Amino acid sequence: MAKPLHPSVEKFKQFVRKHPKIIQEVRSGKKTWKEFYEDWYLFGEDDEIWKNYKQHQASMKHTEKSNRWIEKITNMLQNMDANEVQKYLANVQQAIVAIQSMIMQFQESQEQPHTQQPGQNERPFSFRKD
Repeated sequence: MAKPLHPSVEKFKQFVRKHPKIIQEVRSGKKTWKEFYEDWYLFGEDDEIWKNYKQHQASMKHTEKSNRWIEKITNMLQNMDANEVQKYLANVQQAIVAIQSMIMQFQESQEQPHTQQPGQNERPFSFRKD
């Protein structure tokens, strides 16, 4: 049976779990566990030396938030009715076509200069009564 650890060692282990970059530095050989433990014991958890490790933790939280957002979208897509989505897409497509045709009409009217002069008869053929 394993011998129970000193309470300060348990607290240090919890601190390391919150800052996984420490584990990476020990594995890469930059520092040893003893050095990290001594720094933690002497300076405490809130010292500036842990700033780099806390930034890593903040980026992990950001990643977790974006993963949750993706999960929400996935769940929403799974709960959607395919027929309803098809109807909405058809409506959107019709709206886009209508907007495009209006834009084309405005462009055509701007490109064609008005050849009629004011005061001219708007009917090119005049019909007379007998």
